[in-house]
Amino acid sequence: MKKIEAIIRHFKLEEVKNALTEAGIQGLTVSEVRGFGRQRGHKEVYRGAEYTVDFLPKIKMDIVVSDEDCDKAIETIVSVGKTGQTGDGKIFVTNLENVIRIRTGETGNEAI
Repeated sequence: MKKIEAIIRHFKLEEVKNALTEAGIQGLTVSEVRGFGRQRGHKEVYRGAEYTVDFLPKIKMDIVVSDEDCDKAIETIVSVGKTGQTGDGKIFVTNLENVIRIRTGETGNEAI
């Protein structure tokens, strides 16, 4: 099993969610996060004063998939979430030792 953490642009959330559903990927957790990478924020002017916005709003998606579905999920996120501009985000993939469904006590792939 794999855990996919994808940091994407906020306006791409619905498109990515719908594409994952169409690809047969079920279940995800979404968090609103703030951060920066190479994009390094931007400058804004408010009431004549210029200031730098270092941390940009992003969406973090956490998805747990079987090993067989991992590549399909990653390809879907990349193809739908990509704009071609700096700041499109990142995907982190980690191995999961176990998953347990609290309601039934199922473990492993059955719990996904």
